[in-house]
Amino acid sequence: MADEADLYDEKYYINRELSWLEFNRRCLQQAQDPTNPILERVKFIAICCGNMDEFFMIRVPGLMSTVPLLGPDYLGINRNVLLESISSTVQELVSGYTECWNEVKEELEKAGIVISKVEDLVTDQRAWVAWFYRERIHPLLTPLALDVSHPFPFISNNSLNIAVKLSDQTGTHYARVKVPAGVLPRFIEVPSSSGTKLVMLEDIIENHISALFPDKEIEGAYTFRVTRNADVKVTIDEACDFMTSVEDAIEDRGIGFPVRMVVESTMPDDTMRLFAKNLKLSDVQVYKSDFVMLVDLWQIAGMNYPKLKNKPLEPYTPPELSEGCDIFAEIKKKDWILFHPYESFSTIVRFVSTAAEDPNVQSIKICLYRIGKDPSLVRALIRARENGKTVSVLMELRAKFDESNNIRWARELEKIGVHVVFGPLDLKVHSKLLQVVRLEGSKLVRYTHMSSGNYNTSTAKQYCDISFLTANPEMGEDVGELFNALTGFFGARMYKHLLVAPLTLKSSLIAKIDREISVHKEKGGGYIAMKANGLIDSDIIASLYRASIAGVKVDLNIRGLCCLRPGIPGVSENIRVTSIVDAFLEHSRIYYFENGGKPEMYMGSSDMMPRNLLARVEVLFPVLDKGMLVSIRENILKIHLADNVKAKVLMPDGSYVPVERGPDDKKMRSQQWFAKHRGVWHGSVEDQ
Repeated sequence: MADEADLYDEKYYINRELSWLEFNRRCLQQAQDPTNPILERVKFIAICCGNMDEFFMIRVPGLMSTVPLLGPDYLGINRNVLLESISSTVQELVSGYTECWNEVKEELEKAGIVISKVEDLVTDQRAWVAWFYRERIHPLLTPLALDVSHPFPFISNNSLNIAVKLSDQTGTHYARVKVPAGVLPRFIEVPSSSGTKLVMLEDIIENHISALFPDKEIEGAYTFRVTRNADVKVTIDEACDFMTSVEDAIEDRGIGFPVRMVVESTMPDDTMRLFAKNLKLSDVQVYKSDFVMLVDLWQIAGMNYPKLKNKPLEPYTPPELSEGCDIFAEIKKKDWILFHPYESFSTIVRFVSTAAEDPNVQSIKICLYRIGKDPSLVRALIRARENGKTVSVLMELRAKFDESNNIRWARELEKIGVHVVFGPLDLKVHSKLLQVVRLEGSKLVRYTHMSSGNYNTSTAKQYCDISFLTANPEMGEDVGELFNALTGFFGARMYKHLLVAPLTLKSSLIAKIDREISVHKEKGGGYIAMKANGLIDSDIIASLYRASIAGVKVDLNIRGLCCLRPGIPGVSENIRVTSIVDAFLEHSRIYYFENGGKPEMYMGSSDMMPRNLLARVEVLFPVLDKGMLVSIRENILKIHLADNVKAKVLMPDGSYVPVERGPDDKKMRSQQWFAKHRGVWHGSVEDQ
């Protein structure tokens, strides 16, 4: 009987690592898609390679350790077998990157961007390259011999290197040359009478490598790179403060143990084995590629060729919230949602900037996770403090790969008297919260912003996130109480509306799934829809399986990792899972429950992953205005679920296939629909 099935049985779960690799395959499919502009395809190749770097830096080290792997998706899995499966899939993907890049290079050449080998240049261009090597490259190089008198050199994380095989009368020798890719661009533009001609930095070095070894015969030069463990752990030492502990930890990131080596496919086996042996890497940790370090394709993707990219999106700003409006009065009139990047994040920056200058504003509190390079919002906070307002910043110092930037801003803010706190030591604060307290007459009014996205003006142009602005006093009281918990002592508190992890969020979601089952058994029509970035938590998955078994229809739009296995007869045949990978990164979270005709919807920062539910402070907030709820459901959630152009459907075996369109089905590309209809979600469904 299906209702007697063990819903935690491993056969009902897709392994998270293999699911992640499938997500990267979907990114590769965007690079392969000829309907995408050519520089957008280049961008997706770079994304694929950046994702793969992070996978090896963060996920693979855990698989190589002896720490127990928790969750049904790991039950019955042998670590070595899993690593071999990962290796096979990664090699397949790497081959796909190379094949795609070779195809894209041909299209770039047709568009006037030629990536050439040095030997294929005309005489004048080769002379220029020789000059460039002599004047700009040679002084930066340090050849390191590998022999008994020279210890094997440290090879830094993800640096580009050249392995050199040499010989003389005494025999065969080896050396390593680090490519100064961080100092010089990877692609060097060569003077050309037409179009853009580029040669690769390592190609220039390899063509002049004899200048580094004048007394040796060069038998070959081959590029390679090494990826190291970067999943650093912060150890709190009683002798130093939290910020110093984080700084000490990130200093170790570049010296973690090697987990992968990618080598040029022409590298001879003896050379490859020599380097692998010295790095203590096994055969399954070495990958061959025709092109090493494709992540540097961001340089080409960023070239100024507008016709080879998607047409820039012009974000919409509701007239009521535009420049010159009384933003506080408009928020007080009604709640607002803003759907970025279709709507401008500048509205949020203007909200903070206005608060900084408003003499009636008493205080500003904000959670900062990833700030980015644009300091506009932080500058507004500094201005607020200069104007005498109380400013409190919950700065998350452990935001992976953003630690240094956050530490720098934390110190800047502290210098001018901002209250900077770092939250609970054992929990990352991933919540996206902002609150402005304003004196209006004799009463303090809270204006609150909550979001699925960071306070980052750069990513707000690329990530699909939903912002929420409200002056609802109960919502404001909840957020104020949460800020007090974060800056004081974090623990159980009473919230009227918020679902807060790790306290109530997970149990509340499960309770709402269970309620949907009960209501469906009584009235029928049970329906759950969820949009998130990841679905891994086995308790949530088991609850969704119970809902499916009971007959509740479940629609899941999960961008990345999904361990739920849909379409299993008697268990998950009522569950459909789709994933959208398109020009913008899907990042919003929406949780919808039909609830017998009394629908509920929650949005916010949390995915359905153990790290979100158990190891972070996350917030989901309800959409209390029923008209807004219906508009979001009809104009955002349903549009995502109806995508039949960029969406892929998850199959029971863990693979993804395109959505099938019937002969009468119109094409629906959700991101294009949102761009065309931006702002439509502000009206009621009846108005449309």
